Amino acid sequence: MNLLSAEVSILWPALIAGILVVISHVPLGQQVFARGIVFIDLAIAQVAALGVIAASRFDLPVEGWTAQAAAGAAAVAGALLLTWTERKRPEAQEALIGILFVLASAAQILLLANDPHGGENLKDLLSGQILWVSNTQLVRTAILTGIFAVVWFLWRERIGRIGFYLLFALVVTASVQMVGVYLVFTSLIVPAVATYRIAGRRQLAIGYGLGAASYLVGLALSVVTDLPSSAVIVWTMAVLGLIAHLWANGGPAPARQG
Repeated sequence: MNLLSAEVSILWPALIAGILVVISHVPLGQQVFARGIVFIDLAIAQVAALGVIAASRFDLPVEGWTAQAAAGAAAVAGALLLTWTERKRPEAQEALIGILFVLASAAQILLLANDPHGGENLKDLLSGQILWVSNTQLVRTAILTGIFAVVWFLWRERIGRIGFYLLFALVVTASVQMVGVYLVFTSLIVPAVATYRIAGRRQLAIGYGLGAASYLVGLALSVVTDLPSSAVIVWTMAVLGLIAHLWANGGPAPARQG
C-alpha cells in the first residue's frame, strides 16, 4: 500500500504537467501544421534549452524564474528571427527552421563539451524529467497556460504573425523545462496530424482527448513496465494518434486498383 501511495504521489504531478502541456500545445500544433512549419517547435524548444544551458555556464540557477527568463529570452530571440525570415524569405522558411534547430543543437554540445555532467544534462533537456516535476514548476506553467488560453481563445485573430511566434516561444519555453524536447514535439504534432482531416471544434476536442489520454495511459504503462516515462508517452501518443485518425476517418484508406 505504501508503494502504491508513493507511485500515485509521483504520477499526479506528472499527469497535471501533461494536461497543462496539452491545453496549450494541441491548438498551437494544429496552427503549426496548417501553416506548414512543423519543425518550428523543435527549433524553438532547442533554442529555449540552449538558453538554460547558457545560464548554467554563467553559474546562474537553472531552476525557477531565472531559468525561465534565460530560456524565454533565447526562445523569444529565436521567434523574432523566424518572424523576420518568414517575412523576407517565406519560400525557405521550413529550411531556415531546420538550420536554426541544428545550430542550437550544436551550440548545446559545444557549451557542454567540457562539463563532466554535460551528457546527462543534455539527455534531461531532450527526454525531460516529467516524473520529478515540482509544485513550483506546475504553478508557473499553470499561470502561463492560463495567459495562453485567454490570448489564444479570445484574441487569436488580433495577435498577428509576430504575436503568434512570441506566444509560441513563451509556451514552449515553459514546457521544455518540464517534459523535455521530445514530448514537446510529440504533444504539438501528433494530435494535429491525427485530427487534420476533422473540421471545426470537433478537431480540437478530439486532439485534447488524445493528448490527455496519452499522458494518462503512458504514465500508467511506464509504472507497470518500469520504462522511462517520456519515451513511453511518446509511443503511446503515436499509437493512440493512429487509432484516433483511423477511427475519425472510417478506417484505413482502400487499396488502389491496379
